[in-house]
Formats: sequence, structure tokens, C-alpha cells
Amino acid sequence: MMNEMREMYEDLILDHNRSPRNYPKKPAGANHSSHGYNPYCGDEFRVHLKIEDGVIKDVGFEGGGCAISTASASLMTEAIKGKTVIEVEKLFKDVHEAFTSQKEPTKESSRLLGKLALLISVKEFPMRVKCATLSWHTMHAAIREGKETVCTE
Repeated sequence: MMNEMREMYEDLILDHNRSPRNYPKKPAGANHSSHGYNPYCGDEFRVHLKIEDGVIKDVGFEGGGCAISTASASLMTEAIKGKTVIEVEKLFKDVHEAFTSQKEPTKESSRLLGKLALLISVKEFPMRVKCATLSWHTMHAAIREGKETVCTE
């Protein structure tokens, strides 16, 4: 079972790294953006959101980084597009908790996280968690219209 999960994780990372969704993209009418940088490994992204009536109508990202950070950004854009800001803030909280908690995700939280639950297994490698969460923190800052660069160090 562990080998099967690892293979699914690797396939997910490779797929989203080779063909990242919503990249490179700045949606027409984007009205929220933020910049994120991980000085440890050089990952750097700009996340752009088009928010209308409290809904993320479109999302895209630019920049580059390692396979994990690119795949995470790609998965994030798929997960948040079409959701309300309230839903996305809850998802951000759940993802952040899943990456930083010592507890194993429950079956229910894994079901709610969907494909993202596979990405969470990166927490076995603490230095890689910063790669995986950079785009999420950058997106969170964009929603809040943060003007400072998000840094994972």
C-alpha cells in the first residue's frame, strides 16, 4: 500500500510540474496579486486572483521553482477556482494545518482535500514543506491584498 501511495504522489507531482495548470497566467481583470519567495531554494511565484462578488472567478500564477512548489501551485489553482473567498480561506487553513500538524489526516479530511491529500505526504520532509506551502501563503496574502513579499523562511 505504501508503494502505491508513493507512486500516486510521484505521478501527481510529475504531472503538475510538467504541465502546471493556470500557468503562466495573469487572468484578465485580476484584481488581487501577491509575490512569494523562498530564499532557501529560490522558489518564487506571483499569484493573481480575479475576485468578483466574493468568488474567485479566475486564478493564475507566474514564476518558477522546484517540482514540489510548482505542482503545489498548480493544484492550488485547481482547488480554489470557482470557490468563495470564505471557502478558500477555510481550505487554506485546512491545508496549512495538514502540512504542519503531527497528526495524520483523518479519512474525512483526506476526502475533503482530494488530490491535495497526496501532496500533504511531503511533510515527511520538513524542508520541502516550505516549497509546498509557498504558493498557498502567497494566495492567502493576495486575498488579503498584502503588499509585502511572502517569505517561507
